[in-house]
This record gives sequence, C-alpha cells and structure tokens, in this order.
Amino acid sequence: MKLQILLSLFFAILLANIPDSFSEELELFTNSKVYAPSHTLQVYGKGLPEENLIMRIFAPDESIAKFDQIITGVDGSFNYGLLTWPEPSASFPYGTYTVELISTEQNGISQKIDVKFSSTTELLDVTVERFVNTLVFAPETAAIGQPIRVFVQTTSDGLLIGDEPSKLLGTSHVHLPSGMSVTLTNLFKILHQGLYYVDYVPVEEGTHVFHVVAFSQGTTSHGSAATNVLSQDLGGISDQIIKLNSILEETSGELDVLKSEINGFDTTLKYASSQIDENIGTFALSAKSISESSAQLNALLLPIIASIGLIVALQVTILARRR
Repeated sequence: MKLQILLSLFFAILLANIPDSFSEELELFTNSKVYAPSHTLQVYGKGLPEENLIMRIFAPDESIAKFDQIITGVDGSFNYGLLTWPEPSASFPYGTYTVELISTEQNGISQKIDVKFSSTTELLDVTVERFVNTLVFAPETAAIGQPIRVFVQTTSDGLLIGDEPSKLLGTSHVHLPSGMSVTLTNLFKILHQGLYYVDYVPVEEGTHVFHVVAFSQGTTSHGSAATNVLSQDLGGISDQIIKLNSILEETSGELDVLKSEINGFDTTLKYASSQIDENIGTFALSAKSISESSAQLNALLLPIIASIGLIVALQVTILARRR
C-alpha cells in the first residue's frame, strides 16, 4: 500500500514538471480583412494567462513591416491596436500583408492571418488573396555545349519576394526536345531577393522549355520560356561570315590588281601595234628605196654590158679576119 502511494506521488510530481502540450491555447483575430489608409489594424484573441506574445506584420515582399510585443491578461485574452495604416509608399505599398502571433511559452506555436491594404475597404471590390507572379527570361537561341544563363523574377503584389531558391524554386525543370525533363533543383543562385539565375548547358538540338515553379506561403506560380538550341551559335556563324568577307575582300583586291595589269597589258599591246604599223611603213619605204636603187643600177649597168658585148664582138671579128 505504501509502495502504491509512493508511486502515485512520484508520477504526480513527474507529470507536474512535464509541459502540458494539450493545454496550448493561441487564438488570433483581426477587426477587418481589408484596410485603407488611416484605418487601425486591431488584433485580439487569447493565449495563456499573462503570456508574453510577439506580434509581426509581414509586407507583400515577406519583409517585416512591424514588430511588437504584448502581454495577455490574467484570463489570457488580449485586444491591441497593432497598426494605423499610413499612406501608401515604397515601404508600405498596397498589397497582401500577413499578421503573425507567436507564443513564447507554448513551444513557439504561432497563428497567421492575411489582410489586404487597399485604397478601398469594400470586400466586393477587394479579395484577400496572395498573387505570386513568376517571370522567366531565357535567350532565344543557343548552341549545343555552350552554357546559357536563365533569369527568374518572383513577385507578390508587385514586390520582389523569396529568399532561399531551393525552397522557392525547388520543383523547376527544363523540358528537352527528346521529351525528357531535367530538374533544376538546387541549381538556382541568388542575384537579389526575388531575382535568381541558373546556368544550363544544352546537350540536344531543338527547343528547350524552361518551366519554373515558384511556391511561396502556400501559393504556387508558374512561368516558362523557350530557347532554340542550334548546332552552332550565332557567334560562330558571325565569325565564319567575317572570315568569308575577309576572303572576298582579298579576292576583290587581287581582281583589282589583275584588272590593273590587264589595263597595262592593253596599253602595251596598243603601243606594240603602233610600233609594228610604224615598222611596216618604214619597211615599205625601204623596199621602195631598194626598188628605185635597183632600177638606177640597171640603168647604169645596161650601157656597160652593151659596151662589153660590142667590144667582144669586135674582138671576134678581128680574130676571124686574121685567119
């Protein structure tokens, strides 16, 4: 009997020192869902008696716009004016904000509520939703084996959002021309909050589709861009065109030299032709002179020959008479 009493006391003391997870209590409410400038964001709810609670407001870009601490009453309730909305600005733009309540005594449990900051408070005109937009920028053309860089921008209500790309863009991938998909998980790098890039080396010729999936605060957004991969990039084609232009310019220069030489040869031919014509004329004059000289020689020789013939005839006659 004494042993049972001792065991009961031991378990009672043990249970008294163990945190009672089932006694956790944390509730959060706001006085409205949509707020306009100069309106007050009133938060109320319940926690543990005299508990220290942390209040945070996250802007659409997930940065902390407001931080505060409150203590609950003896009954655990609270009612607190957390923020009077200012005029919209770069630090407080219109959009969807998140109010978070964190317990410091109940294992850090929290509650969240999304509210809308708008120019009007009419619920029919403004819906309390978070819109995530994903834009993908990829080159139009690329070459096999040459790395290309793809940029991604993620926004919510026009503001850049996101931090760790492996969580934000973890299910992104690229569709190959062969029909296969290659995951881009853990390949994205951060340029700036909401701005990321990935370097990818294509190994197939054809159209590659980069499909980027962004997941932020329970909201999914899709973006895609296509790149046509060629066997050779435009830089190589441009180099070949430049080389061809160089060869054409060199050939053109050689043709100009040949043309110049042909022009010189044509001048030489004309000069030679004129020289030949001149020489022919000179030769004709020489022939004419020779002909005239021959006639004059014949005129001089004929009397001499006749005289010689006459002398010979006389000698023959004289010899004949002597006999």
